[in-house]
Amino acid sequence: MSYTRTYLDQASQILNALDVSAIDRMVGLLVALRERGGRLFFLGVGGGAGHASHAVNDFRKIAGMEAYTPTDNVSELTARTNDDGWESVFISWLKGSRLSAKDMVFVFSVGGGDLHHNVSANLVRALEYAREVDSVVCGIVGRDGGYTAQVANECVVIPTVSSATITPHTESFQSLIWHLLVSHPSIQISDTKWESMR
Repeated sequence: MSYTRTYLDQASQILNALDVSAIDRMVGLLVALRERGGRLFFLGVGGGAGHASHAVNDFRKIAGMEAYTPTDNVSELTARTNDDGWESVFISWLKGSRLSAKDMVFVFSVGGGDLHHNVSANLVRALEYAREVDSVVCGIVGRDGGYTAQVANECVVIPTVSSATITPHTESFQSLIWHLLVSHPSIQISDTKWESMR
């Protein structure tokens, strides 16, 4: 069987194994966030940073929610990294943003953060702070979900069907799920362009 056929068959397996109830509970948390006037802070590195930037756009434009990500400001991100170190870059930004119990931190990560293996320690430190101030935490992660899955109020763990494609499948399904969230009838308030052209 070709790589293409195998990859798509695995994606189909993942799609059928997703925890629909976890996604629906995440919808409820996002609806509650908007109702109380909370802000939505997306965190991610690498592909997750790309998702964060895209999600900020969509949640602001389509869902009418106040949303931000630290990776959209490369000057601040690199200044904080240079002066204070990579591990503290997100926690410092959240403190500067006055993160509170009204807000939500939403993580896109393959591993979810793991201090023991020194993987995405910046996410772990940020989530420790989020829990300290009683902010809601959500995430879409891969593999076993790492620290994000341990502390999140709600977390979708993308099932692993092949150890050779954990990262591409996780990042693909992160996009699918947050697009599902922002287009959910309980969350979406503005039509998207093509859907409005009837």
